[in-house]
Amino acid sequence: MSKALSLKLDDRIFAETESVIRKMRVPRNAYINRALEFYNRCQKRRLLKKRLKKDVDLLKDQTREVIRDFELLEDLPE
Repeated sequence: MSKALSLKLDDRIFAETESVIRKMRVPRNAYINRALEFYNRCQKRRLLKKRLKKDVDLLKDQTREVIRDFELLEDLPE
C-alpha cells in the first residue's frame, strides 16, 4: 500500500533533485522513496547508537560498584 502526500521543498533542493533524477533516469517518486528509506535507516542506527551508549555507561557504573564491593571484601580480616 502507498500513501499520497503533498510536500514543499526548498527550490534549491528541488532543482538539485530534478537534476539528479534526470541523470539517473529514475522516477521522482522512486528516488524520494529510496532517499527516505536510506535516511530512516541512518536515523535508526543513530538512535540505536545513542541507546547502546547509555546502556554501556550504566553498565560501567554498575561494574565499578561491584569492583568496589569486592575490594571492600578483600580488606576484611579472615
